[in-house]
Amino acid sequence: MAVVSFLLGLIGSLGFLLCGMKFMSNGVQKSAGERLQRALSMVAGNRFAGLLTGLLITMIIQSSGATTVMVVSFVNAGLLTLAQSVGVTFGANIGTTVTAWIVSLFGFNFKISAFAIPVFGAGYFLTMMKNANSRNMGEAIMGFGMLFLGLSGLSDLFRIDPESLGWLMNIQHMGFISYIVGFIIGIFITALMHSSSAFTAIVITLAFNKVVTWEMSAIMTYGSNIGSTIDAIIAAAGTTAEAKRSALVHVLFNVFGTVVAVLFFRPLLNFVEWISPKDNIAIRISVLHTVFKSLTTAVCIPFVNQICTLTRKLIKDDPDALPTTYKLEFVSHAGHENLGAFIVRAEGEIAKMTDIVSEMFDRFQIGITSMDQKFIEEHMEPMKNEEDFCDQMQEQITSYLLKCEALPISDNQRANLSSMIQIVDDLEAITDECYALGKLIQKSIEKKMEFKQEDTDKLLPYVELARQFMQFIHININKHLPKEKLEFATELENQIDAFKKDLKKLARKRLEEGSNVKAELLYMDLVKQIERIGDHCFNISELLAQAK
Repeated sequence: MAVVSFLLGLIGSLGFLLCGMKFMSNGVQKSAGERLQRALSMVAGNRFAGLLTGLLITMIIQSSGATTVMVVSFVNAGLLTLAQSVGVTFGANIGTTVTAWIVSLFGFNFKISAFAIPVFGAGYFLTMMKNANSRNMGEAIMGFGMLFLGLSGLSDLFRIDPESLGWLMNIQHMGFISYIVGFIIGIFITALMHSSSAFTAIVITLAFNKVVTWEMSAIMTYGSNIGSTIDAIIAAAGTTAEAKRSALVHVLFNVFGTVVAVLFFRPLLNFVEWISPKDNIAIRISVLHTVFKSLTTAVCIPFVNQICTLTRKLIKDDPDALPTTYKLEFVSHAGHENLGAFIVRAEGEIAKMTDIVSEMFDRFQIGITSMDQKFIEEHMEPMKNEEDFCDQMQEQITSYLLKCEALPISDNQRANLSSMIQIVDDLEAITDECYALGKLIQKSIEKKMEFKQEDTDKLLPYVELARQFMQFIHININKHLPKEKLEFATELENQIDAFKKDLKKLARKRLEEGSNVKAELLYMDLVKQIERIGDHCFNISELLAQAK
């Protein structure tokens, strides 16, 4: 019964700890997340600016995993370069040491449960406020209280009966084997919990209650450093080669730092013992955590370019050819769910879809200009593949965005997600129109339906107007459209509508004068399909103008 009671207490305390960290992270991200994401996306090329940004963001949201997920997503979407992401990753690793300092400075100096309960209550009452920011900050404060309740539970659990972990105490006297076991425990428990901060809190609690020695706590902390890379690995699934390289930087950095720390195990521990209080093991572990990660950063920061080169050698570029199948997975990051990162990932995919749509329109424009067999041979099959691929993109991006709506989000964020779904629908509809236009040109070539030169000359400016609209969408996709740009889009739409009416009148007049009926009907179909592209572009413009 003692073992069962201990396990139940451990599960409950860890639940409070992890849930508290999640509440803190979610609350801060919902109240200041968009500003944090904007700061991350505007990181300058300076590696030290990136390091400072990663450090500050991780300190604020209390999760290096969440920062890593954002970094990989931003690289995947093209908002951060690989070189910029390296500095942010280094900073996030230092920022994650803050939790250890909170635990060591506040966790054992007074009865934290007495402090945690009022904090939790205050946070709860804030969540009842009408103001959204107050509710979000209330959630973060509730998380802070829950985190300390979890720490209190862990501390009481190990203080009451440290002998219940006799097996852990015994393996510490097995020499080198004990270090290997401790190292493996650090890796796997951190990977399982998806939080090196939470595991460090556990290690500090164990050490404070004399369950593990100073050496054992150090080796478990080193193992935790490798286990924490699990979030980067998960976040990189299904991303571009550059995003995978960004995740690899995180893995290489942590592995390198850990290997160096293990090789200089005793000198590093002696140094930490020299600069930290002798009678406070909790602070000593926090100092080790900070020194270990800061020294690794100091060693690696001059070699950012070389690290980027190494990752490019290890991970090859994506093939240029369009794949036949499209896959966009909504990967849960186990407590590091970050709407900003998910949205950035979706925006990156929408931008790729816009690239394909623009390519399809360019192919159509080549066909309407040349009207020859070469167009059929070189462009119709690629257009068919692109149209099929965009059908898959629509289905999976929409599914992805619907899953984003299930996350805790504000009303504005929900409205923006709904607009993104509609934009994807319009983009897919444009691919249908482009392919239909290609088929009409193919039909006119195969049936030898030749248009008079003057008719083609009148059609080409109309096509050019549609191309301008497509280019306008391509440039402004995923951006808020200000009033003046929406007015420009409205003017383009009006010009296309007016052009359509004039061209249809001319076609009817030619029919009345005895022109080839099939050729004139096909001409009118071309005019109608192009006008539909303008309609979809205008729909997208209005949705972009509504985005906040």
